[in-house]
Amino acid sequence: MPWEHKAVLLSVLTVCITSLVLGVEERQRDECADLNNTTWLEYQQQRVKVQVQYLLLTRRNVDCAQMFTQETLTDTQQPSYLNTSLPTKVIIHGYRAIGSKPSWVKELARALLRVQDVNVVVVDWVYGASFAYNLVVENYKEVAVQISVLINQLQKNGCKLESFHFIGISLGAHVAGFVGTLFEGKIGRITGLDPAGPMFKGADTYDRLDPSDAQFVDAIHTDSDYFGISIPVGHVDFFLNGGKDQTGCARSRFASILIYFPVYGYVICDHMRALHVYMSALNGTCPLMGIPCFSYEDFLNGQCVNCDVFKGRCPTIGLSENCGISMSPIPKEQKLFLLTSSSPPFCAHHILLKLEVSRLDKSAEVEVTLRTGGLGKDQTDTTVYRTVLPFPLALCEINTIELKNTGARFYRQGDIHVKSVCLSEFPSLRHEEPLCVNNINIRRGAPWSHDLVQVCGFY
Repeated sequence: MPWEHKAVLLSVLTVCITSLVLGVEERQRDECADLNNTTWLEYQQQRVKVQVQYLLLTRRNVDCAQMFTQETLTDTQQPSYLNTSLPTKVIIHGYRAIGSKPSWVKELARALLRVQDVNVVVVDWVYGASFAYNLVVENYKEVAVQISVLINQLQKNGCKLESFHFIGISLGAHVAGFVGTLFEGKIGRITGLDPAGPMFKGADTYDRLDPSDAQFVDAIHTDSDYFGISIPVGHVDFFLNGGKDQTGCARSRFASILIYFPVYGYVICDHMRALHVYMSALNGTCPLMGIPCFSYEDFLNGQCVNCDVFKGRCPTIGLSENCGISMSPIPKEQKLFLLTSSSPPFCAHHILLKLEVSRLDKSAEVEVTLRTGGLGKDQTDTTVYRTVLPFPLALCEINTIELKNTGARFYRQGDIHVKSVCLSEFPSLRHEEPLCVNNINIRRGAPWSHDLVQVCGFY
């Protein structure tokens, strides 16, 4: 065979082998679907305003998402993993500042599937959710309409509206809310993870998430002073650490700028904390319970320590039915407060510190081992100071309490007589008595400490 023919044959073989390899890779890509990315250039050239695709994950394909469409339900060549007899969780991401796909989606899906055998449908609308925030807000109702078409098709194939649980992050919470509006509130549940605030704080309930959008609506607020919404939007609304500044998150000086130049927008710590706390709660390491209260200030002052409005059962973050609320009808727009730690599992015990001191001639300052607090000047016979402290351990595991009169300046109180210092934990599951120490004299600059009796082993 002449050399020229050999070269041609070799080239043909190379092309065939390369095509075969590419074909295998393409089939592999087809087998495992993923969310989209988009760029600024693609965004500018985009002809279709809103493009929505769906990914399906179940316990049978937890590590390999399946592209999911209406046609998938009737496709005999590639049967769907969807089981219409199981509940369906629908995850909806929010604003994507730079067009990147949300990296947390699969982690959330896996967390849901560890807890329950369900269908997880991920709504991917990155193409319509990126770059210009004001234009993205214009898109969210169209996304909801497209989702509703899919839900209608799923209903025809046996899914029930009450079996759907929508989990919307940021702007995705309002997308879920409008889907609920389209179905007249018959959807089973909507969970909003720090629902978006900009352009929604003054919106009508028709245009944002609210309790009428589902049979049960719960929300977690972690950035209500910037990117999240500050008003209740559900039956129960958990305001973590007051709903604004989260422990372990540095406050951003650029927050007001980010609304218009959103290059950093979706990665800020406070806003994303709601998602991470929710995923942590799904692991069930410890209960994250909210306490109903009128305001965060009242909560920190120890004015709210029980859940009588819910007949004694404090709502919990997670997948328990109606957040653990068993009463009917369920109250609406209930503000719930809780303190968290700065890292997973984010749990903190609520310790109520109560100081009762004799009359003060001057202002005083007392440092407690858990936190520093101030005692103001009071002309009555007794000053009662109450505050709520987050603590990593239960009350029964606190061994020592220390007090120190830190008022070193001349206009501070010299000696302080503490009639009693008491510690109690709430909500109290076992109705423990407060740990109290009575009649303490604290001299200026001289620390006082007292060992507390261990009581954990008695239960």
